[in-house]
Amino acid sequence: MDLVALLSVASPAALAPLQTDVTGGGIFALVITFLLTAAFYAATLHLAATFFIGDVPSQRAAYAGPVPAAVSILLGRYGIESIGFVSPSLGIVIVLLATLVADAIAISVSYRISWRPAAVLTGLHFAFAAVLGFALNNIFGFF
Repeated sequence: MDLVALLSVASPAALAPLQTDVTGGGIFALVITFLLTAAFYAATLHLAATFFIGDVPSQRAAYAGPVPAAVSILLGRYGIESIGFVSPSLGIVIVLLATLVADAIAISVSYRISWRPAAVLTGLHFAFAAVLGFALNNIFGFF
């Protein structure tokens, strides 16, 4: 691209980054987003496991929390824009199913339970995360 084409941009906003907050959108924003999402998933998993299993150590939830966080962050673009033949509405379903499967595997491994109780605990974890996520969204107005 030559200098004339670069300087002849119609608006200066076209050169500005889309994310203009304190974090800037670099690796720092990605790390903080991952840590907050993993902490949210770990907290809601611990609540669901305490409800379903009983008294459980919170470290097990901390082991399993980063797995669905990583999957949902890595596949997050599928729910926002069309990628190949995947529309945004189909992308949301793909991300949701992949996150639930990764969550079930992480729960089964970290809590050392078979697949059937892990599936029930995954459903409870999804319910707890959805309710707490909606409540936090209504309080803080994230979206």
